[in-house]
Amino acid sequence: MSVVHPPVSPSQNARPETSQAAFSRWLPAVLALCVAAALVVSAWGAKDLTTWLLETVWVMVGLPLAILLRRRFPLSSLLCGLLAMHALVLIVGGHYTYANVPAGDWVRDWFGLQRNPYDRFGHLMQGFVPAVLVRELLIRKSPLRGSRWLAPLSVCACLAFSAVFEMLEWAAAVTGGQAADAFLGTQGDTWDTQWDMFCALIGATCSLLFLSRLHDRSLTRLTRPVG
Repeated sequence: MSVVHPPVSPSQNARPETSQAAFSRWLPAVLALCVAAALVVSAWGAKDLTTWLLETVWVMVGLPLAILLRRRFPLSSLLCGLLAMHALVLIVGGHYTYANVPAGDWVRDWFGLQRNPYDRFGHLMQGFVPAVLVRELLIRKSPLRGSRWLAPLSVCACLAFSAVFEMLEWAAAVTGGQAADAFLGTQGDTWDTQWDMFCALIGATCSLLFLSRLHDRSLTRLTRPVG
């Protein structure tokens, strides 16, 4: 006598979503909410609203853009985390102005430095995070995946962005005069532009040296089907 088994629905055949997959799925939304909340809070009591606007405009443009493109071009979990971290660095710098960030004052006092180093940290991040962003764009939208030119071109793109940013700072100094000092954050250093670009170079190089394999794994999870 044969036994007839009831048909199995597709949902019964599907494997349950792993905790890692669920984490990757919800991470961008959680990070976006945290960044948006930090941005709103940072405007309250900002040291200078003009400086706050100039420093955080990248977040105001980048966050909505990432949300609008989330279905067409979802970002890897690693890149989402790095972008959120960079956004918070910009938000803190905009709230206090880079030369007056308390954490930078503490580091200056501990190590006997002549200036608040938060601006240098900000420019390290200006290379560290965009390097992964450029790498992801090149891997997914160009034939450079696996090419020996991938890393050098990623670093060059970060240096190009840093140079453009320095020109924007120069334009702000010309048009704003002394009112732009808080945005520039030079703190009297005549070589501030060169230091800023050098910090971006170091940040981009370190990012590619230490995060490339982790980024590859994050990209693999991004393209792997769930279930």
